[in-house]
Amino acid sequence: MNDPRILAGRFPGDFVFGVATAAFQIEGAAKMDGRKPSIWDAFSNMPGRVYGRHNGDVACDHYNRLEEDLDLIQSLGVSAYRFSIAWPRIIPEGTGPVNEKGLDFYDRLVDGLKARGIKAFATLYHWDLPLMLAGDGGWTARQTAYAYQRYAKTVIARLGDRLDAVATFNEPWCSVWLSHLYGIHAPGECNMDAALHALHFTNLAHGLGVAAIRAERPQLATGLVLNAHSIHAGSDGEADQAAAARAFDFHNGVFFGPVFKGDYPESFLSALGARMPAIEPGDMETISQPLDWWGLNYYTPMRVSHDPAEGAEFPATVPAPPVAEIRTDIGWEVFAPALGDLIRKLNADYALPACYITENGACYNMGVENGAVDDRPRLDYIAEHLGVTADLIREGYPMRGYFAWSLMDNFEWAEGYRMRFGIVHVDYETQLRTIKKSGKWYAELAGAFRKGRHRAA
Repeated sequence: MNDPRILAGRFPGDFVFGVATAAFQIEGAAKMDGRKPSIWDAFSNMPGRVYGRHNGDVACDHYNRLEEDLDLIQSLGVSAYRFSIAWPRIIPEGTGPVNEKGLDFYDRLVDGLKARGIKAFATLYHWDLPLMLAGDGGWTARQTAYAYQRYAKTVIARLGDRLDAVATFNEPWCSVWLSHLYGIHAPGECNMDAALHALHFTNLAHGLGVAAIRAERPQLATGLVLNAHSIHAGSDGEADQAAAARAFDFHNGVFFGPVFKGDYPESFLSALGARMPAIEPGDMETISQPLDWWGLNYYTPMRVSHDPAEGAEFPATVPAPPVAEIRTDIGWEVFAPALGDLIRKLNADYALPACYITENGACYNMGVENGAVDDRPRLDYIAEHLGVTADLIREGYPMRGYFAWSLMDNFEWAEGYRMRFGIVHVDYETQLRTIKKSGKWYAELAGAFRKGRHRAA
């Protein structure tokens, strides 16, 4: 059922409907006002890394079109905006001098949201590590965690009084495994030992960041955004079921375990613990400080089978075929029930705080025709996943909000600008924004919700 008024009525009165973006994907202005390069600037300029050698130099030119884009968000009627802060704008070399002009930009952004009655959900790290830190090992080096702590303290000291919520990291799975083991994201490493170092030091940075936020603004709602994987075995066979359990530990447990239980999964440590960096006294206590909320980014299920190859490295899995026939334009299986399965399993395995769906959306590349974009499949995708979220609330799970990914088409990392996730179309030649059919529907949903067509909380 895609009637926005009926769907709005399935959510409690304190639910948050928002839209989300990330700094590197939309801001552009890569060399303006003191910003220095990130690892993504370098990665984008290496042949063969990003589709078409696309880069973030201009992106959606959001840095120069801030007021226009804030008006756009307001026009959609949503109550919250999730954005990330670019470390290379704040402390351009990762350590060293603070760049006041960078902080000024986010001052204007947060003040602009407040003036429009929109809640500010900030993410401190969405993958754009200052390039200078890469020379010292980047996330494979322990000192990067302490550089991050200082950066977090700097941002919260300046902006924390006006933020409604803050996340330390966005999707560490990507900045750890996708970036250091699979080589698909910056810095493009394909090395398990590097990835294991990045894993622990990213987790440590999260904990140090939480401590920094709490020291500056004890009442600020602090969380972590994880792209937890809904993992399904390729068959009912014992080998595939065991493979799925290993995959869960490797893709989810190495983040959820340290943060919510204070330890890494046993199966993971048995297989790879000897190759981990030294876990120093106090590390796990730092990592496992209580959180006020956590964010889930969900797009598609992960299906795995046992890898029978001799000596296959943990988790020793291979991809299993999709079950659903529908795919988005990026090739991802559309299977909304997996979102519900994932929330149920994670809450069964861990003592979790309240949850926001911090990203959910679909890649469909329809263009503008006669001034409009008919992206009905994206509308259907969002409506279906919101339906699952409403089901979870009815079952008693503490789902507090939903952020559509993304506010606008943008730089889609290794895919460049060829893949579009926005509910607003961007013409990259002219920077013209056109609200798509999905965006108009989402605005109608937010409007119906705000007008009180929902039950009391």
